[in-house]
Amino acid sequence: MEKLNAVMAPAPKRPVKVIQFGEGNFLRAFADWMIDIANEKTDFNGSIVLVKPINIGTLFPAFKEQDYRYTVLLRGLVDGKPVEQSRVVTSVSDAVDCYQSYDAYAAYAKCENLRFVISNTTEAGIVLDESDRFDLCPPNTYPGKLTKFLFERAEAFGYAQDKGLIILPVELIDDNGIELRRCVKALAKLWKLGERFEQWLDTACTFTSTLVDRIVTGYPRGEDQAIWEKLGYEDRILVTAEPFGLWVIESDRDLSAELPLPACGLPVVYTDNQKPYKQRKVRILNGAHTSFVPMAFQCGHDIVLQAMNDETIRTFMQKTLYDEVIPTLTLPKEDLTAFAEAVTGRFANPFIKHRLLDICLNCVSKWRARCLPSLLGYVEKNGELPPHLTFSIAAMMSLYRGGTLCEGKLACKRGEEAYTLQDDPAVLKFFAESGDMAPAEQVNAFLSNEAFFGQDLTKIPGLAAYVTGALTDILDKGMQAVVAERFGA
Repeated sequence: MEKLNAVMAPAPKRPVKVIQFGEGNFLRAFADWMIDIANEKTDFNGSIVLVKPINIGTLFPAFKEQDYRYTVLLRGLVDGKPVEQSRVVTSVSDAVDCYQSYDAYAAYAKCENLRFVISNTTEAGIVLDESDRFDLCPPNTYPGKLTKFLFERAEAFGYAQDKGLIILPVELIDDNGIELRRCVKALAKLWKLGERFEQWLDTACTFTSTLVDRIVTGYPRGEDQAIWEKLGYEDRILVTAEPFGLWVIESDRDLSAELPLPACGLPVVYTDNQKPYKQRKVRILNGAHTSFVPMAFQCGHDIVLQAMNDETIRTFMQKTLYDEVIPTLTLPKEDLTAFAEAVTGRFANPFIKHRLLDICLNCVSKWRARCLPSLLGYVEKNGELPPHLTFSIAAMMSLYRGGTLCEGKLACKRGEEAYTLQDDPAVLKFFAESGDMAPAEQVNAFLSNEAFFGQDLTKIPGLAAYVTGALTDILDKGMQAVVAERFGA
């Protein structure tokens, strides 16, 4: 079978407008895919240069072999029906290794048309390391690399205001742009790059904070040959993802003219406050996962899709969202319900095999961040407990109960089947040491632990009694029977 670049016409030559730190699947199926659409539908007319931000491994030979083109295959449910949409992305024009080819990388700082920096260097990528050094080529950390890159650009263009860059980090930390700016400013001062450069950072450059949402499943190992047959060509850097996407970009400046993604019908929101959108994602999407997954696993399911095919569990999740979570949020109800409907479709995506135990990683801290605010908001608004969110505490406790510590994990059993849980060491220690407690005693010790929840939850009227009753029922009857009894049709 012929390769992609043998059957496709050469990609158009476009000026370099984006430098991208990170060549992984997510950005290629998200930001680069969007920019490719903007090139087609607007006058954006820009290309992307990929930079490998760490000195480990490489995909770059495969990129070069395909002339930096690759296919994005979106697979999932749209309006309840399975769809597959493929697109050959031509927005990438080069890929450089800043460790092996520093001069080629640094030359892009002097590129006349460069306007944007996109990054995905993992949550650990945006950190201030005061031991990093300006004289390294490149500096060790991503903030160090970015600081030196911006300094060399400022010097090359005489600190011209129109040569500043718009920074779009997508790392999964709160206020990622604010934190990245803090690191860059600190390094500029530490490295004594001068007041003129520090002022140029403030006046010419824009650091945005962003929120991203798309499940990217990466290269389809085991399916690749069949997909190539459908596409009619071989693509060894093919990337698969779900159709849903969302990019919320927070900035005081209006960026819609320079980066006209919404004008293409793309799911991009420009705003001066991303927090309501983050709250919506955390409380609805992530909160749904955390509230029903421990229960679904104990009902015998292993992946999200199986759980969604269980009518009782699917109804449990939907009632949690529509009756208990959405009423506590601040965005317009129609936005929230549309998002919740999309979440249901995403969970039922037949192309994604999302393991429930993977979602259970650090379940207690996730429940605190994702579910507790909704429970507290519901109690404050209604003066009573939300039954589904409250039951989720008992389900989470029963998931951990009876486990024993083994090599830093909690070894547990589902019937005769062994499974392990990973969480904060204090959480694992608590459950390992409290497994023989009576349910009421264990519930009171768990809910009153302020290190776990930031407050004493036993002070919420009726909460400990409800969780104790539910946990006792689960231990006596089994999860499946209790779920059917309490939440079945």
